[in-house]
Amino acid sequence: MDDYLENTMKEILDLKEVAEYLGLNKRTVYNLVRKGEIPGTKIGRQWRVKKQSLDDLFRNPGKSK
Repeated sequence: MDDYLENTMKEILDLKEVAEYLGLNKRTVYNLVRKGEIPGTKIGRQWRVKKQSLDDLFRNPGKSK
């Protein structure tokens, strides 16, 4: 696997990884993503979240959407 693809894969998280990263319950993360409070993309039946968008939420807490 080339470096670009490997680095990109680390930057896209599933909800379990988001929950671990934020120290939240997976169900809580699911509800926040579904409501749009955490930006995510649904691919098939699964949600994916860019790690950068999580970091941006904390850098700019007033701009959650």
